[in-house]
Amino acid sequence: MDEHRRIFIAFIKLGEFLREYCSSDVHQSEWSQKLEETITLARHKNGWFTKDNVEFALKSWGELLKEDTLSTWLGAYDIQQNKNKSVAVIMAGNIPLVGFHDLLSVLLTGNKVMAKLTSNDSVLIYFIKDYLISIEPLLKDKIVFSDGKMQGFDAVIATGSNNTARYFEHYFGKVPNIIRKNRNSIAVLTGNETPEQLEALGEDIFRYYGLGCRSVSKLFVPKGYDFDTLFKSIYRYHPIIEQKKYENNYDYNKAVYLMSDFKILDNGFLILKNDKSNASPIASLFHENYDSLETLKEHLKNNRDQLQCVVGDGILEGEIAFGETQQPSLSDYADGVDTVDFLLKN
Repeated sequence: MDEHRRIFIAFIKLGEFLREYCSSDVHQSEWSQKLEETITLARHKNGWFTKDNVEFALKSWGELLKEDTLSTWLGAYDIQQNKNKSVAVIMAGNIPLVGFHDLLSVLLTGNKVMAKLTSNDSVLIYFIKDYLISIEPLLKDKIVFSDGKMQGFDAVIATGSNNTARYFEHYFGKVPNIIRKNRNSIAVLTGNETPEQLEALGEDIFRYYGLGCRSVSKLFVPKGYDFDTLFKSIYRYHPIIEQKKYENNYDYNKAVYLMSDFKILDNGFLILKNDKSNASPIASLFHENYDSLETLKEHLKNNRDQLQCVVGDGILEGEIAFGETQQPSLSDYADGVDTVDFLLKN
């Protein structure tokens, strides 16, 4: 069996393990118990990584790491054209396993990954590394985690903020690179949405506490939009306020808005504020009125490089249905840059 096939099978077995783990409340095997302990440790190191959100991420990856799904994804590429190289991957840590897609892409294209992890999301990725190596020992030399200065790489994939992107561009500019910056996701409402669609929108807003680039942080609504319908539809998410870190952000942002005399709408667990920005703070959701859908469509097209997801129903080509932003496919690449194509051609 060739090397690529062996690594491919390792990821299939990882998917089987994750699906089995997430479908059972009893974890008796050694690796299941290790994962359970890892999830607890992840929460201790990062208060945003609740058991529910971590298991959501694990389940999502379990569903994607199936032989037919992986084969269909990679079938669009000529993997044989790859030139073996070392790829430095600078991972973010805003949501659980956010850097896993890059690790998967690098390894399945036949390359070595040299990853720098963030302290916000290190233990989960370490567990994945250890599990993969236990299945396929040849991966031991293909997955390297670095704490210090990274050297000896042939290409770079770096994820960060607009500020860190400038540093990345200076430091990594001489090698082929993908440098990702801040992006936000928005939803376009017309007033014709069903209560079910609006309830599903709550998943796009509240999953991972709104910390992901695929989390909806702003609404575009027609003038005179009635937010009561939205508030009623998303009420089932109100237990989110019981998470202390979220509650602290809610209290702080509400106090700032009130002291600044900003006009806000508040339902006890989410603050709505009229604002031109696409990036809203935790526990807040910005909104902006539009005069016509055609004008809005043009605006969104012109600003596509700032947007990760556009949620809507018949608004834009490539839009995402309500409730589905946090379940990307393998070919839903961050910042719209095809990672596999980049890896094969550089």
